[in-house]
Amino acid sequence: MIDTLKWLFKRDLEKLKSELQQYQSEAHIWLVEKSIANSAGNLCLHLIGNLNTYIGAGLAKTSYVRQRDLEFSSTNIPLSTLLSQIDETIIVVEKGLSNVTKEQLSGDFPIVIWDKPTGMEHTLILLATHLNYHLGQINYHRRLLD
Repeated sequence: MIDTLKWLFKRDLEKLKSELQQYQSEAHIWLVEKSIANSAGNLCLHLIGNLNTYIGAGLAKTSYVRQRDLEFSSTNIPLSTLLSQIDETIIVVEKGLSNVTKEQLSGDFPIVIWDKPTGMEHTLILLATHLNYHLGQINYHRRLLD
């Protein structure tokens, strides 16, 4: 399962980079319009924050401190910075998942995320689907607003 999750996270984080690089204008990454409340840039920052918090700090034992409000309020961060942060996140996710033992897979995730402890497998699958969900939103954002 861990090998599959490593593959999925890497695939989707690489796709996140690809989606951002496909914008015709870097400024369009930060567009919001009508009922589209979050820009692709903010969704990207949110994914970086989410993965660095739960897989980074939780499993890779990094010192990452999340600033969730900034994930949704920051704007106009250069594309090169976003891409670099995604690359760093890929490394952190690989390291964090590599730290998970078979015994830990059947236990609880080390950070309580949703009011009560959740299983490691359950949480890792939810984190992967969360990434994929927002990746789809970014794809639609690009095709609608770029």
